[in-house]
Amino acid sequence: MSDTPAYTRNARTTPTRYRERATWEREEIHAILDAAWVCHLGFVADGAPVVLPTIFARVGDRLYVHGSTGSRPMRGASGGQGMPVCVTVTHVDGLVLTKSAFNHSVNFRSVVAHGTAEQVTDPAELAVALDALVDHVVPGRSAGTRRANPKELAKTAVLRLVLDEVSAKTRADGADDDEADLGLPYWAGVVPVAPAYGTPVPHESTTVPLPENLRALTS
Repeated sequence: MSDTPAYTRNARTTPTRYRERATWEREEIHAILDAAWVCHLGFVADGAPVVLPTIFARVGDRLYVHGSTGSRPMRGASGGQGMPVCVTVTHVDGLVLTKSAFNHSVNFRSVVAHGTAEQVTDPAELAVALDALVDHVVPGRSAGTRRANPKELAKTAVLRLVLDEVSAKTRADGADDDEADLGLPYWAGVVPVAPAYGTPVPHESTTVPLPENLRALTS
């Protein structure tokens, strides 16, 4: 993992609109990634763009993306050639409602990463990646489950994208109405949006108490 505080800025990682909302700071980008469970993996297959939602996890400057050995991205990245991809992550933090329809917006945090993804083939790295994928969703979960057996591993694949060409973009502002609209008789403001956990519902086969990591996650 690099010790530099920021990723390299270039034309591909610089937004064309609202550049003041962008950052290349490593710590902020990692925080946005670590707070998300789902990414969108974009690539080209048979000459057409494809975007797939999937789970992911970050380990240092490596992004691990989960998939199946028979899926299109895994086939495209196999053989040692790698596959050009674009990975995106987005959080919606608030609905920004203004008195004019035109000025409505959302408060958000997002990351866009470009690069060449490669399939993880080293058994040791694959074990690290699979544990990270499980623990990213529920911290400590990999230690409380049965590990994948050889038959299951044969069906599972993981892509590795080294974070290099990456940037984040955020909006965390209030409603921004035009001066002429401020006197209009409509409600304006921000409606916060945040994920929430419900009460865990055990499967009928479960005979053990709720693990402490799940208790901490949902309390």
